[in-house]
Amino acid sequence: MLRRAFLAAPAPAALPALAASAAVLAKPMRLTLRHTWTTTMSSSTHRDTILFRFTHAGIEGHGEGAPIVRYHESAGSGCAALNAKLDSGFFRRFPPEQFDKTLREVNRLIPGEWAAKAAVAAAVLDWNGKRLGVPVYRLFGLDPSEGPVTTFSIGIDTPEMTRQKVREAAAYPELKIKVGLDSDEATIAAVRAETSKPLRVDANEGWKTKEQAVEKINWLERQGVVSIEQPLPAARLDEMNWIRRRVHIPVIADEACLHAADIPKLAPHFDGVNIKLDKCGGILEAYRMIQTARSLGLKVMVGCMVSSSLAITAAAHLSPLLDFADLDGNLLLSHDPFRGVRVERGRLRLPSGPGLGVTAA
Repeated sequence: MLRRAFLAAPAPAALPALAASAAVLAKPMRLTLRHTWTTTMSSSTHRDTILFRFTHAGIEGHGEGAPIVRYHESAGSGCAALNAKLDSGFFRRFPPEQFDKTLREVNRLIPGEWAAKAAVAAAVLDWNGKRLGVPVYRLFGLDPSEGPVTTFSIGIDTPEMTRQKVREAAAYPELKIKVGLDSDEATIAAVRAETSKPLRVDANEGWKTKEQAVEKINWLERQGVVSIEQPLPAARLDEMNWIRRRVHIPVIADEACLHAADIPKLAPHFDGVNIKLDKCGGILEAYRMIQTARSLGLKVMVGCMVSSSLAITAAAHLSPLLDFADLDGNLLLSHDPFRGVRVERGRLRLPSGPGLGVTAA
């Protein structure tokens, strides 16, 4: 069923059709959102992600990556890179059971295109779990019952639509609110008109000065906000200590945190990091980032882009290691083509099937 859904996924008209019989196949998948999704960076009614599949020793591995415009990636460029560099013999030359070596070779062959590489990493771990008959979380020695609550994200919108979105999210105990524009006060007022739940807030680099950031964060704290992500542009790292000395809630690095090598330089300036598989290149790098952040005393969050349950479930297999989760990109869709991780009373419930445990919807 999963293969049938993969092959049926629509591709943007500008991209050529791919051969369904290929042993290695990457193709775009268009996902339609339930509501227009707006942040300080963009606004859209749909997202195109990268689906990746390979077959080796009679076992299929599947993965998905969600390209991030901020890093100049697209589904088209990611699929083109994978189809050009990973030929039908790649997994014979670099057997997927040696997954660390295999993924290092993918990184060597393909510069950038981190979301595409996240799709490959998910597929390789999916393949290994299926080969061994165990879920991916068991490959990391994790207890699935320790998964945290996930926030449900509310994009920037009019006060009326914000209130509607909050009502639709009634089942989720924590909300994540996108801010960073002149409409922040109206947005939070609309949220608070509907709920008193704890809020996490993401400014997506939207505030212009450190003084504005401090004023906004201290006001948000009085509104029941319990953490703030990336108040200033990522390049303005030195200003973060000035901000942290003047606020009282944890400040989390998001756009400033791409790979494990970034984390030591972030540790003096932030209280925690938001790790995304689509930023870092996949599950193994995300695992390294979690361990690096822990060694430096930082809080750890794993977030996501808008994507289907295939990508969200891959990230969720690491959720027992987290302080916070923002794994709701699949919940924002009008139709999710896959089934995987579930959310019960806000808490992530991992599938018990082998590999990622994802099936077609």
